[in-house]
Amino acid sequence: MWSLDHTMMRVEDLDASLDWYQTHFDYEEKGRWEADTFTNVFLGPENVHDEGALLELTYNHDGRSYTMGDAWGHIAVRCDDVYEAYDELMDAGVEDYRDPDSCGGSYAFVTDPDGHEIEIVERDHGAKWSLDHTMIRVEDAEQAIGWYTRKLDYDLFRREEFDDFALYFLKPEDAPDEAMSVELTYNYDGRSYELGDAWGHLAVQTDDLHDAWETLMGRHAEDYRDPESCDDRYAFTKDPDGREIEIVTN
Repeated sequence: MWSLDHTMMRVEDLDASLDWYQTHFDYEEKGRWEADTFTNVFLGPENVHDEGALLELTYNHDGRSYTMGDAWGHIAVRCDDVYEAYDELMDAGVEDYRDPDSCGGSYAFVTDPDGHEIEIVERDHGAKWSLDHTMIRVEDAEQAIGWYTRKLDYDLFRREEFDDFALYFLKPEDAPDEAMSVELTYNYDGRSYELGDAWGHLAVQTDDLHDAWETLMGRHAEDYRDPESCDDRYAFTKDPDGREIEIVTN
Protein backbone atom coordinates (compact mmCIF):
# COMPACT_ATOMS: atom_id res chain seq x y z
CA MET A 1 0.00 0.00 0.00
CA TRP A 2 1.11 3.53 -0.84
CA SER A 3 3.91 2.52 -3.24
CA LEU A 4 4.59 5.15 -5.89
CA ASP A 5 2.70 4.39 -9.08
CA HIS A 6 3.62 7.25 -11.42
CA THR A 7 4.76 10.82 -11.80
CA MET A 8 2.63 13.08 -13.99
CA MET A 9 4.01 15.94 -16.08
CA ARG A 10 2.25 18.16 -18.60
CA VAL A 11 3.52 18.53 -22.16
CA GLU A 12 2.74 21.03 -24.91
CA ASP A 13 3.29 18.72 -27.90
CA LEU A 14 2.30 15.13 -27.17
CA ASP A 15 3.72 13.66 -30.38
CA ALA A 16 7.08 15.35 -29.84
CA SER A 17 7.24 14.19 -26.21
CA LEU A 18 6.27 10.62 -27.07
CA ASP A 19 8.87 10.51 -29.81
CA TRP A 20 11.56 11.85 -27.43
CA TYR A 21 10.91 9.34 -24.65
CA GLN A 22 10.37 6.40 -27.00
CA THR A 23 13.46 7.19 -29.06
CA HIS A 24 15.94 8.08 -26.32
CA PHE A 25 14.73 5.97 -23.39
CA ASP A 26 13.16 3.11 -25.35
CA TYR A 27 9.92 3.72 -23.48
CA GLU A 28 6.78 2.00 -24.66
CA GLU A 29 3.19 3.03 -24.17
CA LYS A 30 1.71 1.18 -21.20
CA GLY A 31 -1.70 2.83 -21.20
CA ARG A 32 -3.68 5.74 -22.61
CA TRP A 33 -6.79 7.63 -21.56
CA GLU A 34 -8.48 9.80 -24.17
CA ALA A 35 -10.92 12.36 -22.77
CA ASP A 36 -12.78 15.19 -24.46
CA THR A 37 -10.33 17.86 -23.31
CA PHE A 38 -7.09 15.99 -22.56
CA THR A 39 -5.06 12.85 -23.21
CA ASN A 40 -3.04 10.88 -20.65
CA VAL A 41 -0.31 8.50 -21.82
CA PHE A 42 1.63 6.20 -19.48
CA LEU A 43 5.18 5.25 -20.44
CA GLY A 44 7.90 2.97 -19.14
CA PRO A 45 10.62 0.53 -20.22
CA GLU A 46 9.51 -2.75 -21.79
CA ASN A 47 10.76 -4.78 -18.82
CA VAL A 48 9.76 -2.42 -16.03
CA HIS A 49 9.47 -4.13 -12.63
CA ASP A 50 5.97 -5.07 -11.44
CA GLU A 51 6.29 -2.43 -8.72
CA GLY A 52 8.21 0.03 -10.85
CA ALA A 53 6.71 3.46 -11.46
CA LEU A 54 5.61 4.87 -14.80
CA LEU A 55 5.75 8.32 -16.34
CA GLU A 56 2.40 9.92 -17.16
CA LEU A 57 2.34 12.58 -19.87
CA THR A 58 -0.74 14.82 -19.85
CA TYR A 59 -1.65 16.78 -22.96
CA ASN A 60 -4.45 19.33 -22.77
CA HIS A 61 -6.19 19.83 -26.08
CA ASP A 62 -6.56 23.61 -25.72
CA GLY A 63 -2.93 24.23 -26.63
CA ARG A 64 -2.03 25.95 -23.36
CA SER A 65 1.54 26.65 -22.24
CA TYR A 66 2.99 25.90 -18.83
CA THR A 67 5.29 27.43 -16.23
CA MET A 68 7.94 25.18 -14.71
CA GLY A 69 8.11 26.66 -11.21
CA ASP A 70 10.83 25.46 -8.84
CA ALA A 71 8.98 23.34 -6.27
CA TRP A 72 9.44 20.29 -8.48
CA GLY A 73 13.02 19.29 -9.25
CA HIS A 74 13.38 16.29 -11.55
CA ILE A 75 12.73 12.68 -12.28
CA ALA A 76 15.72 10.34 -12.18
CA VAL A 77 16.29 7.37 -14.48
CA ARG A 78 18.66 4.44 -14.01
CA CYS A 79 21.64 3.26 -16.00
CA ASP A 80 24.69 1.03 -15.49
CA ASP A 81 27.31 3.64 -16.40
CA VAL A 82 26.52 7.34 -16.38
CA TYR A 83 29.27 8.27 -18.84
CA GLU A 84 28.19 5.66 -21.37
CA ALA A 85 24.54 6.58 -20.94
CA TYR A 86 25.20 10.29 -21.37
CA ASP A 87 27.37 9.71 -24.45
CA GLU A 88 24.60 7.55 -25.91
CA LEU A 89 22.10 10.36 -25.46
CA MET A 90 24.46 12.96 -26.90
CA ASP A 91 25.16 10.78 -29.96
CA ALA A 92 21.40 10.51 -30.49
CA GLY A 93 21.04 14.29 -30.56
CA VAL A 94 19.83 15.04 -27.02
CA GLU A 95 20.86 18.53 -25.91
CA ASP A 96 23.97 18.72 -23.71
CA TYR A 97 22.71 20.05 -20.37
CA ARG A 98 24.84 18.87 -17.39
CA ASP A 99 27.42 16.23 -18.25
CA PRO A 100 28.85 13.75 -15.72
CA ASP A 101 32.07 15.74 -15.22
CA SER A 102 30.10 18.83 -14.18
CA CYS A 103 28.28 16.67 -11.61
CA GLY A 104 31.32 15.08 -9.99
CA GLY A 105 31.22 11.99 -12.21
CA SER A 106 28.38 10.31 -10.34
CA TYR A 107 25.30 11.56 -12.21
CA ALA A 108 24.23 13.81 -15.09
CA PHE A 109 21.18 15.71 -16.33
CA VAL A 110 19.30 16.20 -19.58
CA THR A 111 16.02 17.98 -20.30
CA ASP A 112 13.03 16.76 -22.27
CA PRO A 113 11.33 18.86 -24.99
CA ASP A 114 9.32 20.80 -22.38
CA GLY A 115 12.30 21.53 -20.12
CA HIS A 116 11.61 18.94 -17.40
CA GLU A 117 14.94 17.97 -15.85
CA ILE A 118 15.90 14.30 -15.95
CA GLU A 119 18.74 13.02 -13.80
CA ILE A 120 20.73 9.99 -14.91
CA VAL A 121 21.92 7.87 -12.00
CA GLU A 122 23.94 4.66 -11.77
CA ARG A 123 22.10 1.75 -10.17
CA ASP A 124 22.73 -2.00 -9.97
CA HIS A 125 18.99 -2.73 -10.06
CA GLY A 126 16.03 -1.91 -12.25
CA ALA A 127 15.64 -1.74 -16.01
CA LYS A 128 17.71 0.79 -17.92
CA TRP A 129 15.98 4.20 -17.95
CA SER A 130 13.41 3.04 -15.36
CA LEU A 131 12.31 5.67 -12.85
CA ASP A 132 14.52 5.72 -9.75
CA HIS A 133 13.10 8.71 -7.88
CA THR A 134 11.24 11.97 -8.23
CA MET A 135 12.79 14.99 -6.52
CA ILE A 136 10.66 17.71 -4.95
CA ARG A 137 11.74 20.74 -2.94
CA VAL A 138 10.23 21.33 0.50
CA GLU A 139 10.14 24.40 2.73
CA ASP A 140 10.09 22.51 6.07
CA ALA A 141 12.02 19.24 6.05
CA GLU A 142 10.73 17.94 9.36
CA GLN A 143 7.13 18.65 8.41
CA ALA A 144 7.51 17.04 4.98
CA ILE A 145 9.25 13.92 6.33
CA GLY A 146 6.56 13.65 9.00
CA TRP A 147 3.82 13.87 6.39
CA TYR A 148 5.20 11.10 4.20
CA THR A 149 6.03 8.83 7.13
CA ARG A 150 2.77 9.46 8.98
CA LYS A 151 0.27 9.69 6.12
CA LEU A 152 1.80 7.12 3.75
CA ASP A 153 3.83 4.93 6.15
CA TYR A 154 7.01 5.77 4.23
CA ASP A 155 10.45 4.88 5.54
CA LEU A 156 13.36 7.34 5.48
CA PHE A 157 15.97 4.98 4.01
CA ARG A 158 18.67 7.45 2.96
CA ARG A 159 19.74 10.97 3.88
CA GLU A 160 22.60 13.20 2.77
CA GLU A 161 23.56 16.40 4.57
CA PHE A 162 25.59 19.10 2.81
CA ASP A 163 26.71 22.62 3.69
CA ASP A 164 23.73 24.34 2.05
CA PHE A 165 21.08 21.64 1.63
CA ALA A 166 19.95 18.17 2.64
CA LEU A 167 18.43 15.27 0.71
CA TYR A 168 15.98 12.76 2.16
CA PHE A 169 14.81 9.64 0.28
CA LEU A 170 11.59 7.87 1.26
CA LYS A 171 9.40 5.00 0.09
CA PRO A 172 7.44 2.16 1.73
CA GLU A 173 9.59 0.04 4.02
CA ASP A 174 8.79 -3.19 2.16
CA ALA A 175 9.14 -1.73 -1.35
CA PRO A 176 11.64 -3.49 -3.63
CA ASP A 177 14.78 -1.73 -4.80
CA GLU A 178 13.19 -1.28 -8.22
CA ALA A 179 10.33 0.81 -6.82
CA MET A 180 10.55 4.56 -7.26
CA SER A 181 11.27 6.70 -4.21
CA VAL A 182 10.56 10.34 -3.46
CA GLU A 183 13.54 12.62 -2.83
CA LEU A 184 12.89 15.62 -0.59
CA THR A 185 15.36 18.47 -1.09
CA TYR A 186 15.61 21.03 1.70
CA ASN A 187 17.68 24.18 1.16
CA TYR A 188 18.92 25.76 4.38
CA ASP A 189 18.38 29.36 3.25
CA GLY A 190 14.65 29.19 3.97
CA ARG A 191 13.58 30.01 0.41
CA SER A 192 10.01 29.56 -0.82
CA TYR A 193 8.98 27.81 -4.02
CA GLU A 194 6.43 28.14 -6.79
CA LEU A 195 4.63 25.00 -7.95
CA GLY A 196 4.07 26.12 -11.53
CA ASP A 197 1.90 23.84 -13.65
CA ALA A 198 4.34 21.93 -15.89
CA TRP A 199 4.44 19.19 -13.26
CA GLY A 200 1.19 17.60 -12.17
CA HIS A 201 1.29 15.10 -9.32
CA LEU A 202 2.76 12.05 -7.69
CA ALA A 203 0.49 9.00 -7.60
CA VAL A 204 0.45 6.27 -4.97
CA GLN A 205 -1.32 2.96 -5.36
CA THR A 206 -3.53 1.02 -3.01
CA ASP A 207 -5.72 -2.10 -3.11
CA ASP A 208 -8.89 -0.33 -2.00
CA LEU A 209 -9.49 3.31 -2.84
CA HIS A 210 -12.17 4.00 -0.25
CA ASP A 211 -10.34 2.26 2.59
CA ALA A 212 -7.20 4.19 1.71
CA TRP A 213 -9.11 7.47 1.63
CA GLU A 214 -10.64 6.78 5.05
CA THR A 215 -7.17 6.03 6.40
CA LEU A 216 -5.84 9.32 5.03
CA MET A 217 -8.76 11.28 6.47
CA GLY A 218 -8.20 9.56 9.82
CA ARG A 219 -4.60 10.75 9.66
CA HIS A 220 -5.81 14.31 8.92
CA ALA A 221 -4.60 14.48 5.34
CA GLU A 222 -6.14 17.29 3.32
CA ASP A 223 -9.58 16.48 1.91
CA TYR A 224 -8.91 17.83 -1.58
CA ARG A 225 -10.74 15.61 -4.09
CA ASP A 226 -12.48 12.62 -2.54
CA PRO A 227 -13.24 9.41 -4.46
CA GLU A 228 -16.89 10.38 -5.08
CA SER A 229 -15.83 13.64 -6.77
CA CYS A 230 -13.57 11.60 -9.07
CA ASP A 231 -16.25 9.04 -10.10
CA ASP A 232 -14.81 6.59 -7.56
CA ARG A 233 -11.82 5.91 -9.83
CA TYR A 234 -9.15 7.84 -7.93
CA ALA A 235 -8.77 10.63 -5.36
CA PHE A 236 -6.38 13.44 -4.48
CA THR A 237 -4.87 14.88 -1.33
CA LYS A 238 -2.00 17.38 -0.96
CA ASP A 239 1.33 17.31 0.84
CA PRO A 240 2.38 20.18 3.15
CA ASP A 241 3.86 22.15 0.22
CA GLY A 242 0.67 21.96 -1.82
CA ARG A 243 1.73 19.22 -4.24
CA GLU A 244 -1.10 17.02 -5.42
CA ILE A 245 -0.90 13.35 -4.44
CA GLU A 246 -3.19 11.05 -6.41
CA ILE A 247 -4.46 7.78 -4.95
CA VAL A 248 -5.08 5.04 -7.52
CA THR A 249 -5.95 1.37 -7.28
CA ASN A 250 -3.56 -1.38 -8.31
